[in-house]
Amino acid sequence: MFAYIFLVLAVLSRILPHAGWFNFTVVGGALLFFGARRPMRESILPVVALMALDSYLTVVQYGYGFHLAEYLPTWAWYFGMIWLGSALLGKPTFLRAVAAIVAGPTSFFLVSNFVVWATGTMYAKSIAGLMSCYAAGVPFYRNDVASTALTVAIAFGAPALAGMMSLKAATAKATRG
Repeated sequence: MFAYIFLVLAVLSRILPHAGWFNFTVVGGALLFFGARRPMRESILPVVALMALDSYLTVVQYGYGFHLAEYLPTWAWYFGMIWLGSALLGKPTFLRAVAAIVAGPTSFFLVSNFVVWATGTMYAKSIAGLMSCYAAGVPFYRNDVASTALTVAIAFGAPALAGMMSLKAATAKATRG
């Protein structure tokens, strides 16, 4: 159930205005959580929802033309994040969570900026142009890591904290009674 709630939050975080936040959304963390909590056969739902959202935002919200090839790496990344959540966070530990928090945004940063450089016209087709493209993406990367970390901390930490508090309360009650 909570995996679907985080999916809704991911969609809302993309729709609601966040231009000043430079990519501070819950998409990465929500996909990691979804992968950790839902069977892989259900992974098509969040990916299709985010694909539809990408299409809507591009065409309706931003008024750009939609070019399928430009979105394929992003959509593959959505599946990758769900798989990463399943692989690393199916049995969450602190180190696995840190690895997922770093691996997810880093892979998106590397792939998406490379695609922008390779297919676009903003940057020279040289190592200097590629480095300029990556440098321009650093503020977005930094906030992607922060938003993924916050989402993963809430998604996995809140239930663990609630469980610890419940156990402590039950132990205290048993000791008094």
